[in-house]
Formats: sequence, C-alpha cells, structure tokens
Amino acid sequence: MKQLISRIDDDLHRRLKERAAQEGRSLNDLVAAVLAEAVDDAPASFRRRLAASGLRVLPPSSPVPDQRDEPTTARGDGDAVLDALRAERDSR
Repeated sequence: MKQLISRIDDDLHRRLKERAAQEGRSLNDLVAAVLAEAVDDAPASFRRRLAASGLRVLPPSSPVPDQRDEPTTARGDGDAVLDALRAERDSR
C-alpha cells in the first residue's frame, strides 16, 4: 500500500471530514474511494454531469457513404487506382 501526501485548503479538509463522519467512515477511506471513482469512471461521470446540467451537446451524426458508390477520387494516385477499384467492384 502506498501513501499519498497532498496539500488541500482548510475548507476542503473540513468538508471532507464532515462527510466522512456523516458516512461513518475514516477520512482516509473516503478520500481513497473518491479518488478511485474519479480515476475509474471519469469520462462516464463527466458525461452524466453534463447531461444532468443540460450542457451536453452531441454533434449530428454524418451519413456513412455507401461502399458500393462509384469511386470519384484516388487522392492523387492517378487512374490506375480508380481502374483497380472499378475492376474489383465489377467482379463482385
């Protein structure tokens, strides 16, 4: 087991002690549990808090192009790539 020493302000220390006492557990146990939850569930917890606050905005989903569409560019690779793509598509 490792030991962690951290500097926190007096008000935060007081609030942590009060919460630990309310829950009937040690300050060390409370801090360890809060830190573990923050590390294990940070992204999901953050998304839940955003959703609860009404601030979570999701971008509109973009349509996925149909893979069978005619290729239009070969990103500078010339007609050989386009010809190969067409030949592969036509062979199916």
